Amino acid sequence: MSQNAYERVRLVRDSSRPTGTDYIRHIFEGFVELHGDRRYADDAAVVGGIARLNGNPVTVIAIEKGHTAKERSSRNFGAPHPEGYRKALRLMKQAKKFGRPIVCLIDTSGAYCGIGAEERGQGQAIAENLMEMSTICVPIISILIGEGGSGGALGLAVADRVWMLQNAVYSVISPEGCASILWKDATRAEAAAESLKLTAEDAKSLGVVERILSEKEIGQKGFYDRIRTLLIRELEELSTDLNLIENRYDRFRRIGINVVVKESI
Repeated sequence: MSQNAYERVRLVRDSSRPTGTDYIRHIFEGFVELHGDRRYADDAAVVGGIARLNGNPVTVIAIEKGHTAKERSSRNFGAPHPEGYRKALRLMKQAKKFGRPIVCLIDTSGAYCGIGAEERGQGQAIAENLMEMSTICVPIISILIGEGGSGGALGLAVADRVWMLQNAVYSVISPEGCASILWKDATRAEAAAESLKLTAEDAKSLGVVERILSEKEIGQKGFYDRIRTLLIRELEELSTDLNLIENRYDRFRRIGINVVVKESI
């Protein structure tokens, strides 16, 4: 049974849904977590480090929400601070130095918008990630495994390939935030979700993502094995691309180019 847009939003917010560390544990081997942004602190909302995929070294970065109330609180409910994005960028630059492909797993309602985060340069941290990821000369694959909220998600999604799980969502703002701004009424989130075109099918039709991943047997061995096989195959293909950065640039330039926008009267 298919769900409407807001039902998918509620589904991906379920605490029992697999999170970034679940994917890391079941898809990659020998993961070694690396901590800190070397400037301020270690943001627990962003988990990153080195692992192996099919015997080859890769850098893996995930936005982690946690499952239990205690875990979610310690992970700031998957809302990264600026130091989380700076940690991610530090690991990506390290991957570039050693020629390791990068895999990003995204699940966030958005970057943390508290006063401290703004004081420490939240917007600048995300902007630096966008700029630097556009020129990192190793293959990058980003997968939206749950919520993909605004710049908080985009800060890890400037990639050669962007994939979405079947029920994942990707949007410039949360439905509640959109409804609050447009109608001053957060209870109209369901209507906002439909207008935002945030489903995987919408994103694929607009050229925002290349692949929709089935959620059949989600959380089971077969589910992770399918994603693992796709990652191995795609990274092998990208590793032979002699125009990687140019093609990444062109990928983002093409988004929405054939979309017909109907004017409202």
